[in-house]
Amino acid sequence: MTSSQTSKKQDLPPTAWAVLGLLSFPGERTGYELKKWADSSLRFFYWSPAISQIYAELRRLEDLGYAASARSGPEEVRAKRRYAITDAGREALSGWASDTAEAGPPVLKHGLLLRIWLGHLAEPERLRAMVGDHLERTRGELAAVREAMEHAADVPEWAFPVLALRWSERQHLAELELAEALLADLREAAARAGQTAPRQAGGDAPTPG
Repeated sequence: MTSSQTSKKQDLPPTAWAVLGLLSFPGERTGYELKKWADSSLRFFYWSPAISQIYAELRRLEDLGYAASARSGPEEVRAKRRYAITDAGREALSGWASDTAEAGPPVLKHGLLLRIWLGHLAEPERLRAMVGDHLERTRGELAAVREAMEHAADVPEWAFPVLALRWSERQHLAELELAEALLADLREAAARAGQTAPRQAGGDAPTPG
């Protein structure tokens, strides 16, 4: 590996490793197929990159020698480019996946909670409606996770993806429980607001730090 390739390897973002990880399972796949795989697995515990991101990372991985591609033959009506992981790519991915220092802490960006945090600018009924919408979406996501688990359950090569999906199932169940508790908190907050007069907040932050 050249010094330029080594530098690029060190600068690879998690999306590149995720795309390379999708290629690490048996078979060759098009960018579109990789996107479908990401939508049915990665998005439940990480996130699903856009199709443009996938193709950008595939070009990067080919440049590093971690992936290789070939166009389909004349037997297909529409020519397709299929990608596969190389031996060098599998070795690099194995090293990255085994490096616990690279994992980092989980990052939570909860759009609903950001709006709850600004609840003093919204009507209580609207806040409760947003939580209700969130509950409905989460139930839909939970159903999708379970469908993906069922689809992968009997495939030996997907044993570890199933473990990640099982974690995602538990996370969605916990999210439902937290949202139900949030609804109760909102009802309690509305009741308190109706009993007490508004108080002017001081200049300090509402929490220590």
